Amino acid sequence: MQTCYNFSFASILIYTPVYIKFKIHKHHNMNTISSMLNDHGTLIQIILYLVVIVSIWLAEFRVALHSLKEKWQHTSVNLMFILTALPVQLAMTVLVIFVSGWATLHHWGILYLLPHSQSAWIKYVAGFFLMDFFEYVYHVIMHKAGPLWNFHLVHHTDIEMDVSTTVREHPGETFVRVCFQVIWVFLAGASIGLLLLRQTVQTFANLIAHTYLQLPAKTEKICGLLFITPNLHHVHHHFELPYTDCNYGDVLSIWDRLFGTYKEMKASEIKFGLDVYHGHSPANFLQLIKFPFFRKNKPK
Repeated sequence: MQTCYNFSFASILIYTPVYIKFKIHKHHNMNTISSMLNDHGTLIQIILYLVVIVSIWLAEFRVALHSLKEKWQHTSVNLMFILTALPVQLAMTVLVIFVSGWATLHHWGILYLLPHSQSAWIKYVAGFFLMDFFEYVYHVIMHKAGPLWNFHLVHHTDIEMDVSTTVREHPGETFVRVCFQVIWVFLAGASIGLLLLRQTVQTFANLIAHTYLQLPAKTEKICGLLFITPNLHHVHHHFELPYTDCNYGDVLSIWDRLFGTYKEMKASEIKFGLDVYHGHSPANFLQLIKFPFFRKNKPK
């Protein structure tokens, strides 16, 4: 799952009014409906997002082994990352939109090289798969490039993974991730409409993947043929190699199957965190922010 547990939802709040205004410009007879969505769309998205994340959090608590106080203490640390990473996401999303608009205007990118590039199947379906592949590549890079791993490991040091881990992203990683997103949008020629579809699906897929609620075994097996399920992403968060370096997929699991990074593991055997930091990982938010810059002091 793309590290992205990220703040894709923040991008949706910007993409939506931009996309709607574009549609208003193209279809003047839809002004009434579009105007209503433009006025209330962001509020509707926020409410929907909060309902989903709170519902998952409460469902987790019902089966949790920890008290409400303990679960909230863990959650509160992860939620603090919103204060540092969200401004970075919002500011840089403007650049993503600019590049997307330029690519659309000039018909630039891989998607425009494909036959029938104006069809919805190419624009949205092929585009979705292409952007998901790019996210897979990004995730592999974050694990393999030492300086970038320093930021990404903050996400992996959570030893009590739950839905709140979705937003446990160091602002340094947020900056790197959106820089890569700009590159992917430029290469693909992704439109605002595709980005809106992509980020909406990605946001809710990330929430589901990070929850420690489990799907029924048969459902997990079937869904895992195409999608990154909670168990598959939990395997990625297992504390030791080679499992940490597997199941890199964001929404789709097909890339891991194609490139040999797919692994399965029984849920009862999964232990979250990182082996070299087990028992040493900082639980304090400020320590986590400083953590990537002081890895020379890591335990042996």
